[in-house]
Amino acid sequence: MLKIQDITYAIDGRRLFENASATIPTGHKVGFVGPNGTGKTTLFRIIRGELALEGGEIELPRRAKIGGVAQEAPANDLSLLETVLAADIERATLLADTSQEPNRIAEVQTRLADIDAWSAEGRASAILKGLGFDEAAQKRPCADFSGGWRMRVALAAVLFSAPDILLLDEPTNYLDLEGTIWLESFLARYPHTVVVISHDRDLLNRAVGGILHLENKQLTFYQGNYDTFAKTRAAKRAVQAAAAKKQTAQRDHLQSFVDRFKAKASKAKQAQSRVKALERMELITPPEEVAKRVFTFPQPEELSPPIVAIENGAVGYGGPDILSQLELRIDQDDRIALLGKNGEGKSTLAKLISDRLKTSSGRLVTHNKLRIGYFAQHQVDELQLDETPLQHLQSERPDHSPARLRAMLAGFGLGPDQVDTVVGRLSGGQKARLSHVLCISEPRC
Repeated sequence: MLKIQDITYAIDGRRLFENASATIPTGHKVGFVGPNGTGKTTLFRIIRGELALEGGEIELPRRAKIGGVAQEAPANDLSLLETVLAADIERATLLADTSQEPNRIAEVQTRLADIDAWSAEGRASAILKGLGFDEAAQKRPCADFSGGWRMRVALAAVLFSAPDILLLDEPTNYLDLEGTIWLESFLARYPHTVVVISHDRDLLNRAVGGILHLENKQLTFYQGNYDTFAKTRAAKRAVQAAAAKKQTAQRDHLQSFVDRFKAKASKAKQAQSRVKALERMELITPPEEVAKRVFTFPQPEELSPPIVAIENGAVGYGGPDILSQLELRIDQDDRIALLGKNGEGKSTLAKLISDRLKTSSGRLVTHNKLRIGYFAQHQVDELQLDETPLQHLQSERPDHSPARLRAMLAGFGLGPDQVDTVVGRLSGGQKARLSHVLCISEPRC
């Protein structure tokens, strides 16, 4: 089991954990949830031994192998399949053993059979396929793929290595719908312990059987999926709020008696008894109100339809067309979801509509007052890690006052604590919020 015992940890004097404890049984699939910036990714780094605790300890099974995706696969000449196979270090080491000693040869062959090494290529290929790489793509070098695709390769590698404790931090960020559904199914069948940070409610309902909740520097483990956790926590908060309200009324009643009769000799003994009762009473803290984050978007100008029209359009990247015979009309009140398999051209169409690509044939017409906001899948990677959110926004809108820019950031849940913190210290969710603010604030948005 994974046992977190009374851990304490702070960053720049800000406590993220304070005597926090939780136990995750062996083989459990657990969703790890909590507000952005409270320390979820930090806990993963502590479990992996990358950060040293101020107090407490993390207990792991003896010789447990811990796996997680810290960065994308390197842009080298190894094929995707070779990269994933190399993640099983024991298999790679055994296959590289050139000993001619008969006993050693027998040991190596026995161990290779024990770890099912001969089916490894098929298993690795199946994982890559599930994450969107067909047979032809699996043979291509990693250097041929963008950072986002190499993140998928890194995810495939850690899934193939089958660690005893699998730590996944927002694994669906780089996946499309098909990849996400495949990952849910894979995790549900995974034979070892999984802890996954995610904001994907469907994944947390279908792929896990427990929820680890981080709030107010404490960890609480709940049995059941996310919906069960939400109901259990709401009921728990309601009971706590009712108990706190009842205790407050009781304390007020006792204090009123003390205040009224403490100076009266005939009632002094009774008043003193009530003072002692107040001192012995263990305070019940009412649950804090959950901060509601309401995202606000600027109200666009009313434009006559259509705002975008494509007639027999085609688009590519200088070679053969990726998309052709495009017919599309978009009106201002449309809300459109763009679905399709990997490599079918979803991002290409988005780039065409946002004027990042030009048609190679056909016609694309937009309203002359149209302003387009474009939030790309990997937009967060373009942020400057040594600048604050306020500095980012000041670069985009130098005509706005700092107060107005702070209000824009607050509209996306970036409060005073985050606005003046360098981006490198923000959580992944906070970086995504900043990217959204920048998107809608750009002059073309």
